Amino acid sequence: MKKQLLNLTFLLLAVSSFSQVLPLPQNPEPGKCYVMCKTPEIWKNEEVKIEVSPSYKKIITHPAEYKTVTEKVIVKQATTKLEIVPAVWETKTIEYEAKEDANKLTAVAATFTNDSERIETKASSASWQMSGKKPGCESSDPNDCRYWCYKPIPATYLNVPLKKLKNNATTEIKRINGYKKSYTRKVILNPETTKEVNIPAVYGTIKKIVLVKDAWKEEVTIPAKFKTIKKEVLVTKGGLTTWKEVECELVENTPLPINWKLNSATLTLEAKRLIDTRLLPILKTGVAVAIESHTDSRGKKDSNQNLSDRRAKSVINYLISKGINTSQLIGNGYGESRLINRCSDGVSCSEAEHAQNRRTTFRVINQQ
Repeated sequence: MKKQLLNLTFLLLAVSSFSQVLPLPQNPEPGKCYVMCKTPEIWKNEEVKIEVSPSYKKIITHPAEYKTVTEKVIVKQATTKLEIVPAVWETKTIEYEAKEDANKLTAVAATFTNDSERIETKASSASWQMSGKKPGCESSDPNDCRYWCYKPIPATYLNVPLKKLKNNATTEIKRINGYKKSYTRKVILNPETTKEVNIPAVYGTIKKIVLVKDAWKEEVTIPAKFKTIKKEVLVTKGGLTTWKEVECELVENTPLPINWKLNSATLTLEAKRLIDTRLLPILKTGVAVAIESHTDSRGKKDSNQNLSDRRAKSVINYLISKGINTSQLIGNGYGESRLINRCSDGVSCSEAEHAQNRRTTFRVINQQ
């Protein structure tokens, strides 16, 4: 009966504090407790594919191809001669094309410019933040005399370096001139006038370089390069206030039996298992929870205060890593200021008695 009266008193205080903010739950059940919750934001991950290097053309040039041919030519014509009057001869120079003209191709490589693209990796949003306690507040409840502000969170961006094509590959054509050679031959001016004697022609050979295939180019396309960027996109905006029914014992400090090692704020595997099974399911319903950590009286007060703060923070950081929103979590360390037995400084106590003061608790609270 006494516990029900305490629960009813807590509910009335909550009603007096928040009734102007949100209407009371419809059709509440006697003996039940209700807390104010904020609907969470829902995000999704998307991938954006951007071109960091464009496709371009690469040109490979091949030189002209030649072959050498041998050609038979007359170096002395057939004629006759007279035995009495010798023939009169004249030497002539005959010019021929020894190498034909051709083209030479030179590749000019593509050029690029450096650039960048600004990608929004996370959209702008907002979050609820609770103010500090107003000066002069006489209430011992940490949620009294406070207000909530819905503060914007700016978007985040990422500059991605990339290349852009400035000039594509081209070719330069250079003319390669061929050349000519010459040979000499004798021609008769005056044949012999008496007895003719047949003189056969004399033949020789020349070599010519002939163009088989002119210079040519080969074009190869270099594909573009892409990079995938991940970004977070806000699907559903949170922050709506609603009532949620909770077990009445959860609004009071409930022990979280973590066996902290001496002077340590590191969560063991067993401590994480306790949080996963006892606290995480409650938070996944959307309620907010206050984490409170205490130490025994041994050691200096400042050190104990710091140790309790770190232990509360360790629990909160672990819950955040499990996907719990920071707006659902409040952590406080009280050091040795809230002993639950006689074991203060200078009092001789057993290890079991000191262990009662080394505790971490949680309780469900309203989200304003």
